[in-house]
Amino acid sequence: MDGTLLDLNFDNHFWQVHVPLRYAEIHGVTREAAREELMARYHARAGTLEWYSVDFWETALELDIMKLKEEVAHLIAVHPHVVAFLEAVRRAGKRVALVTNAHHKSLTLKMARTGLQDHFDLLITSHELGLEKEDPGFWRRLQQRFPFDPARSLLADDSLPVLDSARSYGIRHLIAMRWPDTQQPEKNTGDYAAIASFAELMP
Repeated sequence: MDGTLLDLNFDNHFWQVHVPLRYAEIHGVTREAAREELMARYHARAGTLEWYSVDFWETALELDIMKLKEEVAHLIAVHPHVVAFLEAVRRAGKRVALVTNAHHKSLTLKMARTGLQDHFDLLITSHELGLEKEDPGFWRRLQQRFPFDPARSLLADDSLPVLDSARSYGIRHLIAMRWPDTQQPEKNTGDYAAIASFAELMP
């Protein structure tokens, strides 16, 4: 979802700028000190379910994370051509699932802001399955909720570790995103086929 369907600028700004700002105000430290501390704490949890958990960070940082997200929710934005692509896929008779590492509270906020939920047969978070998408076991658990043929499935994602995980499970068609965050330079997409926008996948 984040960086694939939605502009990752919201999440990057939230965690790298907004949370350090509010953390500094509440804890009486400089913004620079707050950012340095938080970056270290984020790094220690990267790629785990805790890193993606609103509840974990609310407890760890003693902040109302969802309230802070609402303060900058105007930055939530759908990437160009996403809706047209999803509509084309549904017209072609394909089943479509949104599988995300985002916490269900973040997913609810973003769907409320974007209205994308109606384009999917299933919305599921890694927290529901108990494994992050970086773990190949995630895809086995997803199979139980949303049966799919890996050889005939397409996964688009902005995370190389997630794409590596999906490839190890046998998902054949893998697409990386060149610009997950529209405010940042083009991302290195390794040896994966990559797109700048979903327009490239439509006739």
